[in-house]
Amino acid sequence: MTALLSFPWLAANLPGYLQFRRALAAPERIQRVLLSGYLRRNADTAFGRAHGFAAIRSAEEYRERVPLTLWDDMAPWVDRIAAGEPGVLTRSPVRTLEPTSGSSAAAKLIPYTSELQREIRRAVAPWIVDLYGHRPRLASGSAYWSITPLALDEERTAGPVRVGFEEDSQYLGGFWSRLVDATLAVPGSVRHLRAPDAFRLATLEHLLRHRDLTVISVWHPSFLLLLMEALPRLSPEPPKRIWPRLGLISCWGDAHAALSLPELARAFPEVEIQPKGLLATEGFVTIPFAGRWPLAIRSHFFEFLPEEGGDSRFAWELEGGGIYSVVLTTGGGLYRYRLQDKVRVEGFVERTPSLRFLGKEGHVSDLRGEKLHESFVAGVLARVFERIGIAPRFAMLAPDKNQYVLYLESETVPTGLADEIDAELAANPQYRLCRALGQLAPVRLQKVGPGAYGRYLEECRRRGQRWGDVKPLALSPVGGWGEILGESVSSKFSL
Repeated sequence: MTALLSFPWLAANLPGYLQFRRALAAPERIQRVLLSGYLRRNADTAFGRAHGFAAIRSAEEYRERVPLTLWDDMAPWVDRIAAGEPGVLTRSPVRTLEPTSGSSAAAKLIPYTSELQREIRRAVAPWIVDLYGHRPRLASGSAYWSITPLALDEERTAGPVRVGFEEDSQYLGGFWSRLVDATLAVPGSVRHLRAPDAFRLATLEHLLRHRDLTVISVWHPSFLLLLMEALPRLSPEPPKRIWPRLGLISCWGDAHAALSLPELARAFPEVEIQPKGLLATEGFVTIPFAGRWPLAIRSHFFEFLPEEGGDSRFAWELEGGGIYSVVLTTGGGLYRYRLQDKVRVEGFVERTPSLRFLGKEGHVSDLRGEKLHESFVAGVLARVFERIGIAPRFAMLAPDKNQYVLYLESETVPTGLADEIDAELAANPQYRLCRALGQLAPVRLQKVGPGAYGRYLEECRRRGQRWGDVKPLALSPVGGWGEILGESVSSKFSL
């Protein structure tokens, strides 16, 4: 039944696919129309009046008159929405305040309107049709789209505005969410199982009933690897025999998540692995399409802050090879919102830029003035691991007293690895100075046992993050990971 319902799902997305294809050739026109609609519809909101939306006539004026925002800037406006005040950020009613968090576990409630749900569907449609259109045999089976379990402290309130969707499919809204639910191998009700072992066990039990599985979509690739570690307890067969028709795995594959891809390929030989692109609760930035990851040009209004500083650039102004930080304006009421994700332009699809996620901009560790950034550390680890020929299952740098520790789960650990990491970090002049002055000791290596990513994931969840919000980090700005990552994997994840 799930396989049969894949075809109505594809047909429903076909118009959005065709519209996206046409939009790729005209990013400036599409983006200007989107922004004009936001300004016109929301001119009489509290935010719109405060920032003079009614008098803004162009993208250039919008950039000049409305300041860039971070979550701290938006939070007071969202608090007013949560208290029941209408017309704060959008004229359209806020249907849900969806909880999310960054890697620092700071709680955020993202306003979801019907407009934002339409914008998400505009990104999902071309992705889905392109995926199945180029691989038609995948449409003849069932699919597993990873479900995000509830956070430990996440509650569904009965206040003026609902907090949180009941099911992940509700991001799409109405008819679309019901159609998606009917095609899935694992029901959305599984997300209400808060114990990690119960959640994984229920997920595996449902997947084992679907021998026709053709597509798996997860967030971090290590989540799927954790599922496969538990598989022998439920079935003696290897994944290839259980799901002989499995043809594609969609997962994060950029920045630090790329380290897990070699092991995923070994676990699922002959299965295509497709990096997802850049998606967030706040909005879709890029999607897999035509072998690249073009900007979701019909979904939101985008700006990009150049690495070298200066005014933001619009989507039609980006240059090949350029590195930028993403800024969003959405139908949910986020205006010039800094997502703090760094991307690089790696070509174009028609005239629309194709972007690669490099890492989080806001994650900085600064013990002694060295100011190490997440994206810089991710590049260091990737270069060193490639040079010495290892593919760790888990690798994260974190501060500890007066030095940095590389927590590493790897079958082989070459001699001198910590020294190589330390030398590469010295490309940062502040780090180099701190080392020269003796303010920082050399990098120390700490090997961790099997299942380190699972322990990291559970610790983030214990601190209030949802699994779907936990981004793979090359650098943690906080210490204290030695004891957590060194625990026995069986103590928390036995099934």
